[in-house]
Amino acid sequence: MKCEIGTFAKFVVPVEVKINATGEWIAYTIKRIVPEENKTLRQIVVENLQTKSKFYLPENTSRPRFSLDGKKMAFLKKQDDKVSLCLLELDHLSTKEILTCDGISFLAWSEDSRKLVLAQPKKRRDEELFFEETVPIWFDGKGFLDSARDLIQIIDVESNQVVDQFEENNLVNVFFFNDSILYAVADQKEPFIKFDVFLYSKGEKKNLLEKKGLIPTSARDGKIVLLGRESKDHFQHEYVYLYDGQLHSITEKYGLNNAGHVGAEIWTAEGESNPVIAEDGIYFKSGFHGTILLQKADFSGQVSTLFSRSGVVTTFDVNMKGDVAFVYVDSLTPAEVYVLNSGQLQKITALNDAVISELKVKPLEHFTYESFDKMPIDGWYIKPDNTPAPMVVFVHGGPKGAYGECLYFLGQLLAQEGFYVLYTNPRGSDNYSEEFATAVRGKVGLEDFKDIMAGVEWLMKKEPVTCAGITGISYGGFMTNWAITQTDFFKAAVSENGISYWFTSYAFSDIGFWFDKALIGEDPLSCENYRKLSPIFHAKSVKTPLLLIHSLEDYRCPLDQSLMYYTVLKDLGKEVYIAIFKKGAHGHSVQGSYKHRLKRYKLIIEFFKQKLLQRSTTFDSTEVFK
Repeated sequence: MKCEIGTFAKFVVPVEVKINATGEWIAYTIKRIVPEENKTLRQIVVENLQTKSKFYLPENTSRPRFSLDGKKMAFLKKQDDKVSLCLLELDHLSTKEILTCDGISFLAWSEDSRKLVLAQPKKRRDEELFFEETVPIWFDGKGFLDSARDLIQIIDVESNQVVDQFEENNLVNVFFFNDSILYAVADQKEPFIKFDVFLYSKGEKKNLLEKKGLIPTSARDGKIVLLGRESKDHFQHEYVYLYDGQLHSITEKYGLNNAGHVGAEIWTAEGESNPVIAEDGIYFKSGFHGTILLQKADFSGQVSTLFSRSGVVTTFDVNMKGDVAFVYVDSLTPAEVYVLNSGQLQKITALNDAVISELKVKPLEHFTYESFDKMPIDGWYIKPDNTPAPMVVFVHGGPKGAYGECLYFLGQLLAQEGFYVLYTNPRGSDNYSEEFATAVRGKVGLEDFKDIMAGVEWLMKKEPVTCAGITGISYGGFMTNWAITQTDFFKAAVSENGISYWFTSYAFSDIGFWFDKALIGEDPLSCENYRKLSPIFHAKSVKTPLLLIHSLEDYRCPLDQSLMYYTVLKDLGKEVYIAIFKKGAHGHSVQGSYKHRLKRYKLIIEFFKQKLLQRSTTFDSTEVFK
């Protein structure tokens, strides 16, 4: 059976997983689509690993958190526009509600398993306006921040009473450390590279670490694990650190990014997967050439690899004994939950076995090629059944994103429609050396574009490619916009939520005030890169038919980026089309409703079919809106 456009709705995706202290229970949140209701549901499944019995919590539940004694589990339940904090007793599987509020951003247990610490966003909520005095004024997926502060509460789960609370700005993590609360806040001026770490107890707080590039992720026996860099710059790799009164770098000598990721399209994780401390060491993920490894470091810094199949670990959890639960996907297999116990691997779920067994999934073929300067670059491609055939080139986001050994649904659709599909990891990508990742600063669209074109040339020498199109989201959208100003080689282009003008991105995006300055140049008002590297100022060179897709609620790469490019190209008499989705944040390709995502797939596939297979001189959108 071929993949159809609507097949994505048949997949059930585990997006977070937890394992309790005894290793007896796991909990995972599944995400599934209900096409007839045009909605996506999340639901926690609690499973006993010894009896194999399952207990399904109600729909719209997520964020499972086991108590440290392994006997209870906290979770969230969404009800209309409110969120309830609930408690599940594992011995008899009864539940109760503890409180209901507007939202909960962090949730963690105390060491005695009696209390929870949580954080709620607290906004101004004026009926007429939003008021701000800091940047950003909005954030992707959250909307206007509305002078938000974080209300941190400590709750006794037996009495349901708030026993202490305090407020902070820019909270990035919070959990218990012994009898205190350990939390980190982002620096106001440099919020993504500098953090203060505090200990709070009974109304008093102590500054533990000041203006370091480190965020605490877990703690045990007087030791705190942190992720980042002691002195951090944008786009650098992140490493595991240990704090026991002094800071110790655990993984920096190995050079792998311990927050590495691969763009997994449908399989994007939603659970926390930061480094976790256990009795025998620190567990973490590392990116390596298109795979995401699961690794462990002992407290002296010796690293061993626990799971290294050619694929992607999207999210994981570890109990104090070292039992690991994780979600894994590869290029032929959808995401499922696994448990690793004393070296023994168990596949826990078979959520997608029935669907995948009926589908004809085409293999993802890996290759390595040399770029213009002999730099080795990784690439992957999918081959259609019938050749010769046109090719669609995908460009990932980031620029510190990555492709790898993952099942790419849109690529499968295009391959089955008769296209070669090409993925590359040009310089700037994650999961390689830090030098490779930072090589694009101040020169985006230059050497990285040459890397992509070298991959195109490699595939055209190996396979009978007739013509080519290009597409990408976010930074991939920028590269698509840019590519068609640099060459008329591509005969069709689809740009999603991409950048066309770096200056307005700097001033308008939720992260532009630091991201664009770090990537393009420190002084946007005078740096020539903001014009030189912006596709919109090279629009006269465009000869390629372009479809722009954007989300109205995207605050990461706001709508102005596609709308300006569209207007300028139209005014110049170029062939350009624009589709603006009325809802959806920057990640609309995985976060949108069923109908939203269905129309997105139809737009992209139909545009490439008409332009590359049928060689049409116009674009007829009739099929998209049927």
